[in-house]
Amino acid sequence: MGWKAAEKLIRHWKIVRGDNVMITRGKDKGESGLVKRVVRSQNRIIIEGKNLVKKHIKQGQGHEGGIFTVEAPLHVSNVQVLDPVTGKPCKIGTKYLEDGTKVRVSRGIGSSGSIIPRPEILKIRTTPRPTVAGPKDTPIDVVLEKTYDAKRVGMPNL
Repeated sequence: MGWKAAEKLIRHWKIVRGDNVMITRGKDKGESGLVKRVVRSQNRIIIEGKNLVKKHIKQGQGHEGGIFTVEAPLHVSNVQVLDPVTGKPCKIGTKYLEDGTKVRVSRGIGSSGSIIPRPEILKIRTTPRPTVAGPKDTPIDVVLEKTYDAKRVGMPNL
């Protein structure tokens, strides 16, 4: 990717996986669906069951070939998040509540200004955190060992 293309990448994404969006341009214009995947390196998203294209796949070892229907990615500028109250497409803004939490709110003409909740699918980790120490993990007694004394001046005796 060249520097011109890198300049056009979206830095602060407002659409996340699991959002309910409406397609505003293209062959599926006016239809809504859930965001299945976000491809940030290309400014594109994949919506479940929308923008279907035929893909010709050659037969190889371990899989059969043929013509398959797959979901093609859409550019993020061609979709808008649906307002949870009115059900119409809206822009997304951010706002801080009294307790200091950052939330997404709907904004624009005809929007309700209500809070857009974070999808539940984002709370589920795809790869669980390890609960036991692995062979390359540092033991806890070595981590907690004090190796530097700020009050002592000079080089240590090695």
